[in-house]
Amino acid sequence: MLVFRSEAHIDRWSAARGLPRGGTLSLDQAWRLARAWYATKAVPEWRRPSVDEAEALFASLGIAGPFWALR
Repeated sequence: MLVFRSEAHIDRWSAARGLPRGGTLSLDQAWRLARAWYATKAVPEWRRPSVDEAEALFASLGIAGPFWALR
């Protein structure tokens, strides 16, 4: 994960390296995603979220676009 100051900073960083711009998250989205994803990780019955569950979680956090597609 890389942290940037602004959208313009992401664009400059990508252009300087000849890389396409990937998916981005705000710090708030990253925090909420981590909290939801790992909330029950310490429970012995924990299992990885299914593709449908992960997509639903992304959607609930406003995380969308081709980069985040899991299928």
